[in-house]
Amino acid sequence: MRSILTAVSDSIDVTPAAGRYAEELEVALLASQRAGELVARHFRAGPESWEKSKGSPVTQADLDADALIREILAKAFPDDGFLTEESIDDRTRLVCARVWIIDPIDGTREFSKQIPEFAISIGLVVDERPVVGVVHNPIAGVTVSGRLGHGTLKNGEQTEISNCPALAQARVAVSRSEVEDGKLEPYAPLFGELCPMGSIAWKLALVACGEADFNLSLKPKNEWDVCAGDLLVHEAGGEYVDFEGRVLRYNQPDPLREASMLAGPEHLVDEFISGCLARTPDPARAARS
Repeated sequence: MRSILTAVSDSIDVTPAAGRYAEELEVALLASQRAGELVARHFRAGPESWEKSKGSPVTQADLDADALIREILAKAFPDDGFLTEESIDDRTRLVCARVWIIDPIDGTREFSKQIPEFAISIGLVVDERPVVGVVHNPIAGVTVSGRLGHGTLKNGEQTEISNCPALAQARVAVSRSEVEDGKLEPYAPLFGELCPMGSIAWKLALVACGEADFNLSLKPKNEWDVCAGDLLVHEAGGEYVDFEGRVLRYNQPDPLREASMLAGPEHLVDEFISGCLARTPDPARAARS
């Protein structure tokens, strides 16, 4: 039987790619599709989950997809580092020029309940910022991808950020758990509609496609949750920043990010930061003070 490495090698076009990071995006897309096929089989069979830590579920699909994605990327780019949700953190990544940051299933809680609001998230970071991003939802049949300087694609077609004129008209993709916890109550009157759903990677992909106008996320996030989505939003013409307008820096010693975050077109982000925060301060900053 041919090994998965042989099969993967046969599937990758190793001819010089047109443009910077084109080959990396090609391989990341391959990895997301292969992992998506695996994850979809688990999803339809009814995955069983357990807690790896309090409030953090995991399934066999998470572990299998993580191993498959790493295998494909490491075969193509053996000198790159890795930071993934389901693998032990290899601190040698901190001295790597390039690091793949991966969440094999962002939205495991939804996945384990057979709610199709989850995604495979693969990002490549160079000099602390993402240069390649892929977010793939195998059940929805949607792949959102991009590379630095070349825009964002949805299933291979160019897409862009929303042109919604004001927050009062915005459809805002938000965390279902943050709605249930009441964390978003101070902000709800600012927006046209709150759309609760799972997976921050999926929410950022929807913002990048213009299918949601804005994203507000208050809880801490890990780098693997948002790295690919960050690239997609920026390449679609939007911003992904904290409440002070700062971008995230990746491949840090501690991958947890405490800051509340915003994603959307520049004018909506500016409206929120300049006007809304005077009435609704950043809860992350309040927790630190």
